[in-house]
Amino acid sequence: MQTSLSSQRSPTTGLLLGLIITLVAIIAYSAYTTVQLSGLRKLQSDLVDRNRKDSLQLLRLQNDLNSVALAMRDMLDAGEPYPLSAWAAQFERLRGDLDSALRLEEENAEAHRTPEQRQYLRQQLAQFWDAVDRMFALARDGKDQQARDQIRLSLQARQAALSTAVSRLLVENNEGEQQAAAQIEQIYNRVQRQVYLFLAATLVAIVLTSLSLIRSNRAIFARMEMLSTQRSELAQKLISTQESTLRHISRELHDEFGQVLTAIGSLLGRLGNQVPEGSPVRADLQEVREIAQSTLNNIRSLSQALHPVLLEEAGLESTLDWYVPTAERQLGLALHYEKSGTPFAVDTAAGVHIYRVLQEALSNVSRHSGAQEAWVRLIFQATGLQLEIEDHGRGMAHKVALPEAGSMGIGLVGMRERAELIGGTLKLLQAQSEGTLVRLTVPREKAEAHGG
Repeated sequence: MQTSLSSQRSPTTGLLLGLIITLVAIIAYSAYTTVQLSGLRKLQSDLVDRNRKDSLQLLRLQNDLNSVALAMRDMLDAGEPYPLSAWAAQFERLRGDLDSALRLEEENAEAHRTPEQRQYLRQQLAQFWDAVDRMFALARDGKDQQARDQIRLSLQARQAALSTAVSRLLVENNEGEQQAAAQIEQIYNRVQRQVYLFLAATLVAIVLTSLSLIRSNRAIFARMEMLSTQRSELAQKLISTQESTLRHISRELHDEFGQVLTAIGSLLGRLGNQVPEGSPVRADLQEVREIAQSTLNNIRSLSQALHPVLLEEAGLESTLDWYVPTAERQLGLALHYEKSGTPFAVDTAAGVHIYRVLQEALSNVSRHSGAQEAWVRLIFQATGLQLEIEDHGRGMAHKVALPEAGSMGIGLVGMRERAELIGGTLKLLQAQSEGTLVRLTVPREKAEAHGG
């Protein structure tokens, strides 16, 4: 049995391992989610947002280049009343706006555009403004025709090239935004898939852990039930052995020592009758005879206390009628004995256990309660028999706290085992006033003697 019990391992290790695995999975998934969200945030902030800001600046560049194209068209119109140099202020304003837009565009495009691409647009714009400066220099020198030729042959082509470059960059930005949207969608889908997988794994882990816990609990409860049954069987065997031993000792005291002392008393009486009256020897013999008789009475009382023969000869009720006054003298308690109900014959085996419960309860009152009196009530009911022992002492809380309460605890265990042996119940209750009430209830079919 010891090997069987020790081979059943505690579920603590398995549960602890499951907890560690769950925590590791949660930490790993949290780290994975954090990385994914961080990448998503970086993708949105560093690519999408900056791409949109870059596109706004490219649109600004494109709008300014369109304004430049319109201005050059008007400059080539022969019916225009203003000289070419009059357009210098407008070109200067557009130049400043283009430079500002280009600078902001380069800042936003730094993350997703190569230095060569950024350098190309700036060089093309610088060459365009150099050609504009040469055109206005010819116009200020009065060479309007040469200046217009410069516009037709050089400036318009450069402006068209710049517009084409800006349009190409806008298309690239649009494509990049679409790619970013696709990457974001992939990240969302991947995270969503991982969430489902994690939830499924978590549910599986919870189910497996729960099944393991249920299985372990069933094994533990089965083992506890087995141990409880074994404990009850052992207690019953011990009680049975105790009663058998006490019965044997009681009979030995009553029969052997009782007969010996009775014989000694008889011999002393005959010997005393042979001694003359007034002889000192006769007085000594009488004194020895009285000592023998006193010893015989004590042995009979001790024999009765160990195993009351009255239970077998007269029944439980008569035994308690004898025992309560005896316990009152032995324990120094004032006992109030009450009987109620219609008496019925109690089985001897059940009576022994009821008698022992009363003995232990009164012993506890004497040793632990501090009370000087107690109430014993024997109640015959239609459904069974009830025995109550009540005291108004220090109560259960004090008894639990007593240093010597271990012995009383063992006594209570024995009382409960005896109650279970006869199919009854034992309750330890708080009395109405300060004190303790012990109540033993035995069903009638378990207590009543067969044929009685």
